[in-house]
Amino acid sequence: MANAPMNEMNAFEDKLRQRVAQKNNPLETKPVHVKPQGSIPNTPLASATIAFILGGFFSAGLYITASDLISLRISVPYQLGIYLSSWAFFHWAEFGVTAGWNLEKCTIDSYLLENGTMYHFAHATALFEYAISSYFFPGIKSYAYVSQVGLVVLLLGQVLRSWAMIQASTNFSHAVAFYKVEGHRLVTDGVYNYFRHPSYAGFFYWALGTQLLLQNPVSFFMFWAVMWRFFYNRTRAEENALIKFFGDDYRNYRKRVGTKIPFVP
Repeated sequence: MANAPMNEMNAFEDKLRQRVAQKNNPLETKPVHVKPQGSIPNTPLASATIAFILGGFFSAGLYITASDLISLRISVPYQLGIYLSSWAFFHWAEFGVTAGWNLEKCTIDSYLLENGTMYHFAHATALFEYAISSYFFPGIKSYAYVSQVGLVVLLLGQVLRSWAMIQASTNFSHAVAFYKVEGHRLVTDGVYNYFRHPSYAGFFYWALGTQLLLQNPVSFFMFWAVMWRFFYNRTRAEENALIKFFGDDYRNYRKRVGTKIPFVP
């Protein structure tokens, strides 16, 4: 019986250590090289709430799409439904893929919902253009083949980005890494044998695909210009760091494989 108090004390200490660990790392993702930078709390409640909201947008988009396609005559066309679903899935997939294949860098920021003011302004502008043009000039939204091409492009872009993140695994980071961590290797096989920055190319074509889907000519070219500027500057900064990490190996890889993003060498 003398061991009983000792066992109870050990159990209490174990529970206390678990609580301290959870407090220090509430998502239990054990991020090693990153820490949350945004304003959203890095907690299970915040993650569950975001996933629930994204699921709501995804489901609403599917409902709108299905209702329009089977002629239930709701007021919102199917293009907007697919757009909402694809937007919600993109952000969920960013967290989901990171959690599944890059756990050490997974935080609440992995949802990429705090992706910068310009990102949210661009999507708001796209929705505004779609609403205004649909109301005043509904005929310009009637080219079904444009939306079909846009759907294919955004799906291919989503697959390319997620595939690149999965293949790179722990070598992938949402933020540019300016110092080399242990175990970081240069990935040049698989999809990286065809795209030098496949995750960037995937996002680029996903975003353009959404505007083709909506048949938004103004937002299409706005997205193109903004993303070209962003990825041109980002690839320059990232590649300077990669040359520091890998030297001639990266220089030779850069000569051999292009970005496949127009006007981004």
